[in-house]
Amino acid sequence: MLLPDACTIHSGYTARGRLEAAEGGGVLAIQLRDISADGFVHPERLTRVPLDDLPDRYFVRPGDVVFRSRGERNTASVIDKRFREPALAVLPLLLLRPNIDVVLPEYLAWAINQPPAQRHFDLAARGTNIRMIPRSSLDDLDLEIPDIGTQEKIVAIDALAEQERALAMLVAETRRKMLSMILVEQASRLRPATRQERTSK
Repeated sequence: MLLPDACTIHSGYTARGRLEAAEGGGVLAIQLRDISADGFVHPERLTRVPLDDLPDRYFVRPGDVVFRSRGERNTASVIDKRFREPALAVLPLLLLRPNIDVVLPEYLAWAINQPPAQRHFDLAARGTNIRMIPRSSLDDLDLEIPDIGTQEKIVAIDALAEQERALAMLVAETRRKMLSMILVEQASRLRPATRQERTSK
């Protein structure tokens, strides 16, 4: 299924310059830097900017998906239920609003982040210093979209796999720290005695 058949696609808001933080009021803004390395958008870390009366198409809500169209990582992230108010998506972010009768937001983001879609973007990428993904490449992106029940199962299994990966990393880091402590202790025991220590015996 082509991506436009599964969701509507909008460009983010085009900022005319640097977005300064609002001294009071304002709207939450999601910029490229606000998406974490693991693909999450944390509303409590967002900046409010002094922009009013903007068209609704620039704002995302829980259940929407944002896509990074610039940079080395061209991935999608779901706007989750922690968002209590609409947030302004700023270019180079693109807004994807899923047709909930066709695709789950979590599945849509998952499918875009998988190797087949990423290879599609690799072929479409432009720019030498800064990698850019043109809007047209999203329009002709073909995704495998099964029925909703199957999507739910895939999303659940992927979430479990991610939890397993995080736990494995935690175990490995804990083991590394314990081994370092043991080695430091052994090194302290086996080091040659200093002259002062020998004369004091």
